[in-house]
Amino acid sequence: MRARARALLTTLAVLATAATTALTTAPSQAAACNGYVGLTFDDGPSGNTTGLLNALRQNGLRATMFNQGQYAAANPSLVRAQVSAGMWIGNHSYTHPHLTRLNQAQIDSEISRTQQAIANAGGGTPKLFRPPYGETNTTVKSVAARHGLTEIIWHVDSQDWNGASTDAIVQAAGRLTNGQIILMHDWSANTRAAIPRIAQGLAARGLCAGMISPQTGRAVAPG
Repeated sequence: MRARARALLTTLAVLATAATTALTTAPSQAAACNGYVGLTFDDGPSGNTTGLLNALRQNGLRATMFNQGQYAAANPSLVRAQVSAGMWIGNHSYTHPHLTRLNQAQIDSEISRTQQAIANAGGGTPKLFRPPYGETNTTVKSVAARHGLTEIIWHVDSQDWNGASTDAIVQAAGRLTNGQIILMHDWSANTRAAIPRIAQGLAARGLCAGMISPQTGRAVAPG
């Protein structure tokens, strides 16, 4: 009888502790996100993707991966890994050309083949499109729209493509405000090294990594 009573008391103590923990942690977690920013990584998937995904997951971050179609077709398992890690997949053309120098049929081929490659790799059907180099015009926009894509550029350029240091990349992320998007790249070792400090900086400012809304083109709470 005493053993049963002791067991009951132990169970009640565990439940009380759990309830207290839930009450004390839930509000702080809810209050942690005073805004959302869009972390984006272009040019994957590649041999660096696994390390990048590990860094993002370890630091509780989600991001939009703007994949090139040729790399998605060549590395379908990495596209699936991106999805499994909770990332969103966007279209970044098939071969990364200067789209504004191409005719409409060529632009259509670049975009449509990438949609198909990502879908075939298990990445779903992208709703977001980032033109290579951020170069666009009315033809590029109209072709993208015809494929159900919203064109996404960026508000902050990390300059990782230009050899920016890890410190400089962290500082660039520090300029992000609610709803804004930063340009980074899948292949940059300095960017990967910056991720823990980017996560710390965002948390200190009450910002969370969100998804990019196809309706507004801005970062919002994950849906």
